[in-house]
Amino acid sequence: MYVSYQILSRTQITKALFRSFDRHQVVTKCWIKEERSWVLEDKFYVEEWSDAQYEFLVKCLKNTVDTGGFVFGAFVKERLVGFASVENHHFGSKSQYVQLSCIHVSCESRGWGLGRGLFSCAVKGARSLGAQKLYISAHPAQETQAFYHALGCVEAEEYHKELAESEPDECQLEYAL
Repeated sequence: MYVSYQILSRTQITKALFRSFDRHQVVTKCWIKEERSWVLEDKFYVEEWSDAQYEFLVKCLKNTVDTGGFVFGAFVKERLVGFASVENHHFGSKSQYVQLSCIHVSCESRGWGLGRGLFSCAVKGARSLGAQKLYISAHPAQETQAFYHALGCVEAEEYHKELAESEPDECQLEYAL
């Protein structure tokens, strides 16, 4: 199977692009920070995106492009099977971070290495923006955290206060570029 990765333009980012994208995820365990240590807890829920969430996603991704960031798509033939976005806003005590705001692979396409390919695109995008580190406010699911840690991500040295407060269950990670 041939996968192509490309930078998406504003005009390519439409709700129709996500027509066959499946955000389904069954979560059974999540990492939770208690005091200063991480604990894996049983949690069961299913994540699905509604039409309204896809509409909001399109709006956010267009804003990413409009503000100088990158949106990357992974395609099999003409079908979007994964995407990632990197924001063009530097932050941190030395303006060392830019944010990996999204990275998702359609449910039926997971396990093919697409996440790694998209992460590589995001790293290149972040470097081109002059960042030293990629900041990730990541889903706490066991599989999600295993993915990021296998790539070399670690707990962020500096937390982005607004992200950490607005997404208190998320794990704040970084990747040194």
